Amino acid sequence: MIFTTRSLTAGASLLALVSTAAAQDRLPQADDSYFIAAREQLARKIADQPNVGRAKNVVLFVGDGMSIPTMTAARIYEGQSRGVDGESNVLSFEELLPYTALSKTYTHDGQVADSAPTATAIVAGVKSSNGTIGVDQRAKPDDCASQKGTEVTTIFELAEAAGLATGIVSTARITHATPAATYAKVAGRDWEADTNLPEGAGGVCKDIAAQLVDWPAGDGFEVVLGGGRANFMLEDQKDPEDETKTGKRKSRDLVAEWKARHNDGAYIWNKQEFDALDPAATGRVLGLFNASHMQYEADREKDAGGEPSLAEMSSKAIDMLSRDEDGFVLMIEAGRIDHAHHAGNAARAMVDTVALADAVKAVYDKVDPAETLIIVTADHAHTFNIAGYPKRNNPILGIAGMGDDGKPYTTLGYMNGPGARMDEPRADLSGVDTTDLDFLQQALVPLGESETHAGDDVAILAQGPWAHLFHGVVEQNLIYHVMDQASGLATRAALAAK
Repeated sequence: MIFTTRSLTAGASLLALVSTAAAQDRLPQADDSYFIAAREQLARKIADQPNVGRAKNVVLFVGDGMSIPTMTAARIYEGQSRGVDGESNVLSFEELLPYTALSKTYTHDGQVADSAPTATAIVAGVKSSNGTIGVDQRAKPDDCASQKGTEVTTIFELAEAAGLATGIVSTARITHATPAATYAKVAGRDWEADTNLPEGAGGVCKDIAAQLVDWPAGDGFEVVLGGGRANFMLEDQKDPEDETKTGKRKSRDLVAEWKARHNDGAYIWNKQEFDALDPAATGRVLGLFNASHMQYEADREKDAGGEPSLAEMSSKAIDMLSRDEDGFVLMIEAGRIDHAHHAGNAARAMVDTVALADAVKAVYDKVDPAETLIIVTADHAHTFNIAGYPKRNNPILGIAGMGDDGKPYTTLGYMNGPGARMDEPRADLSGVDTTDLDFLQQALVPLGESETHAGDDVAILAQGPWAHLFHGVVEQNLIYHVMDQASGLATRAALAAK
């Protein structure tokens, strides 16, 4: 007989569970380790009850390009790196965030997405065209005139209007597509500095970096940490980290403008300054730690002149934002998972995915999970895959087997990208250290400059108020609507405006 809580009283339901457990104990597999582990997992799920309270805080993690195979491979990689069983290993967000859904990542005009409209879908609730940020489906990519009247309002702007604190953290340029979606409205995602604007756009369309400094929402971001320093500096200004590099702007020293506008703020650009920053004594922070994207976690310089980790930036962001008694909304992007995949370099993608898991754990430990909606998702997938029949505990970056051409092939590979060869036989990997950090996985279709995104659904994992709404297969733009349902920010912003 099958017992359900729908048909039984609470007492009868408990009796059914006890009876089920007793019956399970009599099965021949009752002592099997996998069977026991699954029963324990079931018990945790039964005990978990949906939280329908208001979310004081919202923390949105975006693993840029973190496809489901990326999560699986990183889970195995992280476990093997610690000398434990990789296959049964669990990343922090897999353990801490119990509610899961699949997100459909197509855009208004594309089967396969880029990061600009997908980030817009996540933070503003609409699908739009590839290449556009912060606008709806009516805006035409790279058409400045078309964006007028198509601008959308993000969950971050609602938070500012309602009096909450806001922040963005990214290992990519802070003007790159995903973090830019929190504040920018552009028909062209590449308009990061004024030198990137199309001819005739001056005075009509504003570059992304300028939009960050001029952001009119509330009193502006309390925390901005990431890369992209050059987009805020003038062309004749030398970069403080490398004097052979200069800024990219024709007009407006945006760092100087930001500092002049925020007497309570601190501008920082290296780890020494980051470590010295006192969250209790600093009203807001602008941290730009690289002229372009920050370093991959595997290559990150950890000394005083280097860069903070994603977990360190996330932790400091929580320390600063938590001072606001009304709560906060924070985006944290592991931006370089995507870049490693584009390079066909699985090892660096794995390390940056593990860094994201570390950041999730750091944030979870600093907030009250009962009043904080935490979401981990990706904007899109990649052509990355796990294949063959490698034995249990085989190195995830290792050889999976032998092809019919008599040459070894790796467990991890790509459908297209730099790892393929033009009109040449597949490379023989015999004697090649495929676990080397710089090894590029083989690919089928040669694309010398960059592997492409993929159209797979990606995962959404969540915990906290209203996180139970994430189940089944959903549209990507539902994420915004769940964040608003949990926080009530649209209503709170409207009331504050009266």
